[in-house]
This record gives sequence, C-alpha cells and structure tokens, in this order.
Amino acid sequence: MSELISKINETLEVIKKITTEEYPFGIILGTGLGGLTKEIDIQHEIEYEDLLYFPLSTVESHNGKLIFGKIGDKNVVAMQGRFHFYEGYSMKQITYPVRVMKFLGVKTLLVSNACGGMNPIYKRGDIMLMVDHINLLGDNPLIGMNEDELGPRFPDMSEPYDLELIKVAEEVALENKIKVQKGIYVAVPGPNLETKAEYRFLRTIGADVVGMSTIPENIVAIHMGIKVLGISIVTDECFPDSLKPVNVEEIISTAMKAEPKMTLIMKEVVKRI
Repeated sequence: MSELISKINETLEVIKKITTEEYPFGIILGTGLGGLTKEIDIQHEIEYEDLLYFPLSTVESHNGKLIFGKIGDKNVVAMQGRFHFYEGYSMKQITYPVRVMKFLGVKTLLVSNACGGMNPIYKRGDIMLMVDHINLLGDNPLIGMNEDELGPRFPDMSEPYDLELIKVAEEVALENKIKVQKGIYVAVPGPNLETKAEYRFLRTIGADVVGMSTIPENIVAIHMGIKVLGISIVTDECFPDSLKPVNVEEIISTAMKAEPKMTLIMKEVVKRI
C-alpha cells in the first residue's frame, strides 16, 4: 500500500466514525461562495483541523469545513473552503480532499471559483461555465510516482469539464432566466493580481477569465474518473486599457451578490443528474 492510500484510509477512518454513507456528489466552494451550504440539508460537519492530513484554509471567506448532507434526495459532500497554491501548500496537499472524496463515492464534482474577466463581453457579476482551462500554475498534482490504484499515468484531458453537465447547467440557467457565459479559465499562482501586460498576454493565449484555483482539483478528479462541472463568477473586469485598482473586499462582495444564481444552477444540476 502506498503512502497516499494509507493516508486516505486514515482520513476515512475519522469520517466513518461520523458517517458511513456514500456520497456521489462532491462540491468545492470558492472565494465568497459558501452560501450553497444553506441549500444542503446538513447531516454532519467536520472541521478540517479534525481531519487527518487535511490542510487548513487560511484565506478570508473560506470557513474550513467538510459538510455532509443532501440536496433533494442526493447525498453530497461539500468543501466549505478550499486550498490554494499561494498559501504555500503543495499540489498534492491542495488536491488531497478530492482524493478522499473519490473514496466517499464521489462520481461527479461541482467546483466554483471567483475570477477576473478578460473577455470584453463579460461583465462583473457574470457567471461562466468552464469549458476548458490553461494551467499556468507552474506545477501539476500528478508529478511524481503515479498512483496506479487511482488512475492512469497519462490521463486524457480532452474533456476536462463534462459536456453533459454543461448542457444540464445551461438548461437550468435558461429555464430560470439566468445569463451564463461559456469560456476558458486560466490559473496563475498569485496571490497578487495581474499587471496590464499580463492580462493582455493571458487574453492573447485564449483565456476568458483568470483565477488562482480549480485546475489542480480538476486534474486529480479527471485522473480518478470523476466528472467535473466548473462554474466561475466574474468578480472584476480586467481590461488593460481601462484597468482600475481592486481589493479583496470588492471581489468577495461581488461574488456574494452573484452567488444565488450560481447556487441555483448547482443545486438543480445535482437534482437532475
């Protein structure tokens, strides 16, 4: 047994003292986006600090709880608070909870994030369904010895965000008169926001929005055969020729205002799958 599998089993031992049910849906809630937990019929909560080998959330608005419950009649496990490369965690630490989720029965992962919009047709508060991504984090959670029990050495990434899940999300948005964009997310290390020149570069290489998360979790999920739906909320407009200073408080405020629309989409997607 590898060290990683051994650690996962130790974490599962802690969780199984609380619940032994299977959870086919996993949810990761991004910056300012913890409100979906209000839509979960919560049955159990575990603080990250009580879970062996879990990192701790150090970012404002990330609470640091693993939540178990139901949306409709579906069992879900949700991370209220995620981890970032800029916090000093390794890629393997950042993605460790996704590994644990697989062993809890997760087959579908819904991931949210706050991001900066670079596509000129995007506006602050817009919701974007992720159709692809560009990894500029400078690292990859699969580097090192492959865990053959978990997935292949060279996982295919031709469909990082599941097309059927995107279709369902679009249907929900249309029925509820919610405008959604579809686009490409690029992840950079952070924690500083980008310069004008960097925004121009990122837009030139094909990205619609920029953030500092999500891609590591996606790669590990795909490695293990988990389908992923990614939803971004555009919290600031990153147009080089009219760029204005922005602060974290504004970003969180915008995310929280747009969050009910994202929450509705995610909740209905879970119910319909």
